[in-house]
Amino acid sequence: MARAYKAITIEELGQKIAREKKMISELGSLLEHIRMARSNEEKRMAYSQIESLTRLLRNTGQEAITIAEEIMLAKSLMPKSAPENSEEASKKKFQVLPVTPEVKAISPEDFRNSKTMSEQDQQMMNAGAQIPPSERVTYVKGEDFELTPMEKLTIKRMKNKDKKVEFKREREPSEYMKVSSKMFYNLSTSLLDRGMFHKLKRDLIRSNMEIVPKSYISAVFFSTFLAAIISVFIVVFFMFFSVSATPPFISFGEGGLLARLLKFFWIIIALPVVAFIFGYFYPSAERKSIERRINAELPFATIHMSAISSSMIEPSKLFEIIISTKEYPHIEKELTKLQNEINIYGYDLVTALRNRAFNSPSRKLSELFNGLATTITSGGNLPVFFDKRSQSLLFEHRLDIEKQSKASETFMDIYISVVIASPMILMLLLMMMRISGLGIALSPGMITVVIITAVVVINAIFLGFLQLRQTEQ
Repeated sequence: MARAYKAITIEELGQKIAREKKMISELGSLLEHIRMARSNEEKRMAYSQIESLTRLLRNTGQEAITIAEEIMLAKSLMPKSAPENSEEASKKKFQVLPVTPEVKAISPEDFRNSKTMSEQDQQMMNAGAQIPPSERVTYVKGEDFELTPMEKLTIKRMKNKDKKVEFKREREPSEYMKVSSKMFYNLSTSLLDRGMFHKLKRDLIRSNMEIVPKSYISAVFFSTFLAAIISVFIVVFFMFFSVSATPPFISFGEGGLLARLLKFFWIIIALPVVAFIFGYFYPSAERKSIERRINAELPFATIHMSAISSSMIEPSKLFEIIISTKEYPHIEKELTKLQNEINIYGYDLVTALRNRAFNSPSRKLSELFNGLATTITSGGNLPVFFDKRSQSLLFEHRLDIEKQSKASETFMDIYISVVIASPMILMLLLMMMRISGLGIALSPGMITVVIITAVVVINAIFLGFLQLRQTEQ
């Protein structure tokens, strides 16, 4: 019987302690609520709740102490000293304090400073529940007041509770964009109002470049303008100087200035045209790159959606789960835009799916959104839809992998033939031309420089191509 009684008592003690922990956690939440409260009414209600909860916490702690004393296996042999009967002694030992906003402080100094209250706080305390002095919060007054390690840990957890890390995302335009907008913003606006650059505008929206079409077109014009200025300096340089592969590498040019100007005048036209074409087609190339990355993730994301949809969850919640996994970074951006259209712009799910299908960089993802919108409108079976679509997308993904492997084999054969065989053939050709005296007669050192330069350039081209293919995959 004694063992059973002790077991029950220990279980009750654990329940009391767990209840005290919950009360302490709730006190921390109330103190945080008081700190964030905007009106006096909210503070008054919070103070009243803190008073009630503190009284209940004291009673629960007293019960826990009583239970702990009952299960003690050994008791002290020294008799307890008789308590002082005088009221002056009890006043010296205990001091009654009301609960104020200073309760959330931790150090003993803050407890001592909490004896002073403002008139506004006093009015709010008086407006709350009137608690008799015998039931108010008390603490032992003494100079050796210290918090135990467990109390410090509890207070630290209460401080860190509901503490959220906020990421403030602010992006300012670069100086390059500011200058280009000042110079060409009006021109870009007028051209867009006339309906020009429509394809470039669509590619900018789908490429997730996070830049306004007017600003981007202004940057393209400014880049073309800079390229024209640089091309003028290059032509002027070649009018007076010549560049050769033998030392000295730069020397004064030969011939008339007009003849040299006509020889290099094409640079003034070619360089700005190249800059404009690159700026015009860059968003399209970026969109295609994002499309390939989305297509690589889409089969597996669709399988994941199929597994989640079998639990008959709401479709919008399904997308939230996919976003929270962080396993599909490129699809996550498109699904985040879809959630923004629903939660921020207030569109319904079907309309948001149609909009994202129209602006999505991936054709396959657009088909998935359109099919999902049609299935929801017609009341179809979403698990069956996702299952069938995942099977077709996975089959297409396997075909793409086979094509890439075949292309890699072909690319390897081309690399071996071009990088290894071509320099040897070129070297033999140059040596024969030198011996026979036909064409350009180069010295052996110059032939070595030409061969090494050709190998370096070819390898650089192949490495760039490999990097592009790896990025696409």
